[in-house]
Amino acid sequence: MAEILVEAINVSYGSRRALIDVSFCVAPRQIYGLLGPNGGGKTTLFRVLCTLLKPTSGNAWVGGASVVEDPMAGRRQIGVVFQTNSLDRDLTVRENLLFEAYLRGISRSEARSRIAGLLEHFGLADRAGDMVGTLSGGLQRRLEIVKSVLHRPRVLILDEPSVSLDPTARFDLWNLLKTLRDQQSMTVLLTTHLMEEADRCDRLAILHQGRIVAEGTPESLKEKIGGDVVSIQAEDPVELAKLVQTHFGCPAQLVDGTLRLERPRGHQFVAQVIEAFPGRITAITVSRPTLEDVFIHQTGHQFVDEERRLEKQVS
Repeated sequence: MAEILVEAINVSYGSRRALIDVSFCVAPRQIYGLLGPNGGGKTTLFRVLCTLLKPTSGNAWVGGASVVEDPMAGRRQIGVVFQTNSLDRDLTVRENLLFEAYLRGISRSEARSRIAGLLEHFGLADRAGDMVGTLSGGLQRRLEIVKSVLHRPRVLILDEPSVSLDPTARFDLWNLLKTLRDQQSMTVLLTTHLMEEADRCDRLAILHQGRIVAEGTPESLKEKIGGDVVSIQAEDPVELAKLVQTHFGCPAQLVDGTLRLERPRGHQFVAQVIEAFPGRITAITVSRPTLEDVFIHQTGHQFVDEERRLEKQVS
């Protein structure tokens, strides 16, 4: 049974289609990532799942509740961590959590018990009386998560949770998310444009121009490449692409002026192509597929170039 089920979600802003027939499901106790360039539709989908935006068409269920038809029931199933900080810097850690409990209708005695347990469990007990403004960015993000699970939701949804965090804080964040999955049986869905973060997910969907172009575990997505990735630089890459296709009978993509091929036993192919076209190649590399390669394979664009293109459209 799916903990999150999304069926044929469409969102349009006038003539612009932000989400197009988006469907996927997330199993219980899974960390699921929505990977895509900024402007690709991740935050729009995040807003739909958090009941902040009603889709143009389609439906989505979280914990069995439709976030479209019964948003109040949907909100009871989710905890939400926004990209921007929602903490009151002029209150203490404990005061922030007590205020959240009040908003959630949790009794004072129950709130104190839950807060004490969560602060101890997530390593914030010794900072309970500190002003939030004195905490590091990593500790504030940890407190945001504690605040979002205070009402014991079935699903935690996070929008770009690692933004502005240093590598150590990112590592701590992922340990926390895995703890919620493994010890609290919580399902986690997050949006990200960071490849290394997406690689840590149990499963993920790749969004491009409002559509899901690939879905699966990180490893299964990379395995679909079907071999190694060979990148070739040349003075005339267009001509070399034609020669390679004629000589070896394999398709080659031109991505940002670099010839890109997917070949089994890539190291052997490198030797063959250098021997076949002496003097035409200025640089050549071979590597195992990455999620960046999956994105290029599906879209024909580099991830960072697509982000720049979308940012220009918005501006």
